[in-house]
Amino acid sequence: MPWVQVYDPLGRAWLSTAAAALPTGLLLLALAALRWPAHRAAALGLAAAVAVSVGVFGMPAPAALATALYGAAYGLFPIGWIVLCAIFLYNLSVRSGTFDVVKRSVARLSGDRRVQALVIAFSFGAFIEGCAGFGAPVAISAALLAGLGFAPRYAASLALIANTAPVAFGSIATPIFTLAAVTGLPATALGAMAGRQLPFVSILVPAWLIVTMSGWRGLRGVWPAVAACGGAFALVQFAWSNFVGPELVDITAALASLAAVGLLCARWQPAGAPRRGRSPAADAGNARLGPRELLRGWLPWILLTVCVTLWGAPPVKAALSAPAWSAPRVEIPALHRRVFRDFPVVPTPVDRARLAAPDYRRTRAEAAVFTINWASATGTSVLAAALGTILFLRMRRRDVADVVRATWRQMRIPLLTISTMMALGFITRYGGTDATLGLAFTKTGWAYPFFAAMLGWLGVAITGSDTSSNVLFGSLQKITAQQLGLDPVLIAASNSTGGVMGKMVAAQTIVVATAATNQQGEEGALLRSVFWHSVALAAIVGLIVMAQTYLVPWMVPRY
Repeated sequence: MPWVQVYDPLGRAWLSTAAAALPTGLLLLALAALRWPAHRAAALGLAAAVAVSVGVFGMPAPAALATALYGAAYGLFPIGWIVLCAIFLYNLSVRSGTFDVVKRSVARLSGDRRVQALVIAFSFGAFIEGCAGFGAPVAISAALLAGLGFAPRYAASLALIANTAPVAFGSIATPIFTLAAVTGLPATALGAMAGRQLPFVSILVPAWLIVTMSGWRGLRGVWPAVAACGGAFALVQFAWSNFVGPELVDITAALASLAAVGLLCARWQPAGAPRRGRSPAADAGNARLGPRELLRGWLPWILLTVCVTLWGAPPVKAALSAPAWSAPRVEIPALHRRVFRDFPVVPTPVDRARLAAPDYRRTRAEAAVFTINWASATGTSVLAAALGTILFLRMRRRDVADVVRATWRQMRIPLLTISTMMALGFITRYGGTDATLGLAFTKTGWAYPFFAAMLGWLGVAITGSDTSSNVLFGSLQKITAQQLGLDPVLIAASNSTGGVMGKMVAAQTIVVATAATNQQGEEGALLRSVFWHSVALAAIVGLIVMAQTYLVPWMVPRY
């Protein structure tokens, strides 16, 4: 039977909102205050989400069970698949000895940990975000930083903080195109608007990283590198998104950022060193590396860049997804086309008299199709890089087998946790509790532009994905903007640009970071270390949106 979501089941908005917030609140409480392991905290949150969705919001129990299984499957593929393959590639580089060359070459670029964090966490992480997205940038950047000698928790927290400004244009601008599809607004206008908000943050985040590591004194010692890193990225981010298009913004901006820091470090080196964030491990050696040795050392990451870029190209992705055997689709029983979102989350109320009509279900009901696009998946591109590494480095079978076993032991609990987290996120979406939370933000009147960004933050914090947040709240943002007389492009774009700051506190992203740095069980400590960074950066985006609404409205593109 079709089911229409209800957004105020208790008849009092504040009470329904409190009920909707209960599962997420319990999850955060268990992680941050009670210090439970992430898989136990996720199980508690999932149980509460099912209880609230079924018992309070009236979701049919079969649909709730199907939703939990759907979310768990999505957590394993494609998200878990990306992280598993990324850690496998990193472990191969360590076992083969090539990672020692990476450490030495990065140390030759600059022996200063602050510059290394800028290059790996921000610039290289942004490049991976532009190509792949999902958890790949956090997993790869955190693992690289830990391998370079950063203390594991600092490596994870720096990777999380850096994975913010690039996210809206991640994975070949998938969040922007998704937002355009949901709202009916032009993707070029939304991309241009995001490109007039995020450059301010792109300049800020590298400085934020350095202050996190070594305080304001540390920032003063390395400000030229910060200016080169963030300035080059912000300039290209603005120019490409406004004058070319949204697809390759992150890739071009990241390459410009890497080039700017590299050219700077060829003539300049910072004085001093960070006071925190490094492990007692000795610095990499300073011996000169020959071209052949450099190529061998960087081969896994060169192959990763080539494969991820190739897989991300639209023609290649389309060709890999076209055959039915490469992307089998499963319509989820008891859920597919059975759940309807209602006004004001969607533009018009559901016509309940037509619910049984097949054509109405096709056009209005929520789809629930699990696509196993194994050939075109980003994780498969990472696996291809790993297989290429094995072949080119002529690794022994015994060594590869040892790496496979070690990677599985390292990742089995994180994979379980990610799948449970995604099940919780899917329950909040299909059960309608996410919309109840979002509607609470729409009651803020003239201050709504600020809270529009915070609503995006909430969506990403719940789902772990800027794309999913745009699916959840994009239409609601447009409707609210029109009701309040605000520009819909500005407000809809703020859902994506504010949302990116929620990436670092999303439970599944936290699990990815701890898995990459081998810190299973430390998820709560990592969450506490980045939570206020996330809130503060989201608030800054909200203030930018407020300024563009009331002080500098000429910054909103015409379309």
